Amino acid sequence: MSMLLEVSGVTVTFDGFRAINNLSINFAPTELRAIIGPNGAGKTTFMDIVTGKTKPDEGHVIWGERNISLLGMSESQIAREGIGRKFQKPTVFEAQTVRQNLAMALKNPRGPFAVLMHKKTKSNAERIEDISGQVGLSDSLTRVAGELSHGQKQWLEIGMLLAQEPRLMLVDEPAAGMTPEEREKTTDILKEAAKTRAVVVVEHDMEFVRRLDCKVTVLHEGAVLAEGSLDHVTSNQTVIDVYLGRAHA
Repeated sequence: MSMLLEVSGVTVTFDGFRAINNLSINFAPTELRAIIGPNGAGKTTFMDIVTGKTKPDEGHVIWGERNISLLGMSESQIAREGIGRKFQKPTVFEAQTVRQNLAMALKNPRGPFAVLMHKKTKSNAERIEDISGQVGLSDSLTRVAGELSHGQKQWLEIGMLLAQEPRLMLVDEPAAGMTPEEREKTTDILKEAAKTRAVVVVEHDMEFVRRLDCKVTVLHEGAVLAEGSLDHVTSNQTVIDVYLGRAHA
């Protein structure tokens, strides 16, 4: 099967510090992947490279069936290619309703004036209903986003990402600050999303990663240290030494 995203031999140095060191990592068109590793392992820098925020010193980032390079592209061009990112802190429009937030995020192919001319078309309304159902907010469409719980805001933001119809979703620490029930629901949302696209979750919470039940990539010092099931990588002695031993210390 051809890969959706191939990162190969990528290196990034900041002020003499090698944040990413000859990193190679690939993602299939539909898969759920967790990326774990100690602080400073390069998890955020990896996402910055894929989304065009950081330019690597060397290496290749190849995207999609046309095998195009993302390295020369701006952040907005990369977003249009179908790569979406959700940051750790939810950024929703607090004064707008859930419905309005989702409507603003909808992918409309009509060009830059689509938002200004936004018509409440039937298909848009149906998509909003559909997405709100996927993220568990069907009953909250008329609520103002600022009133939502932390977990619900995270779901709304995932919904806004889904509304853009990305082929690759990068999700940063979705479980942080959530109740156990919210985390369970979040797992379900991400698993469902990964049936039709690639979903990459950067996470510290091992219990959450276990619930995702997916392939795990361990980063350390800007490179892949281990890859496989959570049980496989957590029984790796080097992973225990550099990450798990430290996490439990």
